[in-house]
Amino acid sequence: MKNKKNKKAFNFKLNSTSNKVFELSKVKNGLIIYFYPKDNTPGCTLETKDFSKLYNKFKKLKYEVVGVSKDNMKSHLNFKKKYNVAFQLLSDEKIQAQKKYRVWGPKSFMGKKFMGTIRSTFVINRGMILKTWKNVRVKGHAEEVLNFVKSVK
Repeated sequence: MKNKKNKKAFNFKLNSTSNKVFELSKVKNGLIIYFYPKDNTPGCTLETKDFSKLYNKFKKLKYEVVGVSKDNMKSHLNFKKKYNVAFQLLSDEKIQAQKKYRVWGPKSFMGKKFMGTIRSTFVINRGMILKTWKNVRVKGHAEEVLNFVKSVK
């Protein structure tokens, strides 16, 4: 859980489930970006549902939430509909944003090594990264992010 205070956020443009292109530099208030490996997998589903449950609390604090994975838009739209996700999901099929935020890297599962998304969350306000979580443990994470956002208000 490294704190990268006052580091400028990297801009990116990605297709969104809102049928618009999401551009980070256009976000005027706060933003929570969570990068997750794959739609419809147990950890990613739990994390997305947790952020979705707390979405109105983030909005009251003037923070938007977006989830980013390398899944395509069809997968995102199905995932969003299936779990009634309250916010936009962004498709990073070319892993451009993930590379900029250094969340694409070596992983291992059951002895196999491969490249993949390292579950990570960034709190950004006015274009600056206020806090970073890497290798996130899903249980209780969305609540932890909300508590951090409350503490910086």
